Amino acid sequence: MSIFQIRQTKSGAVLWTGAAADERTALDAMAREAGYPDFSALPDTVRANGIEAAKLDLIS
Repeated sequence: MSIFQIRQTKSGAVLWTGAAADERTALDAMAREAGYPDFSALPDTVRANGIEAAKLDLIS
């Protein structure tokens, strides 16, 4: 598992941060936490502003 951060590209707002196996799983987890079954179920208005998933490389 890796840590991902999901941001809205236009505003830079962080929408979700958490552990996921890959980018697709992270996007689905963010959507589920917002009450949707998966990323594809998010309203077009949310996805229209652009969403990016970044893998955070945390070094201890």
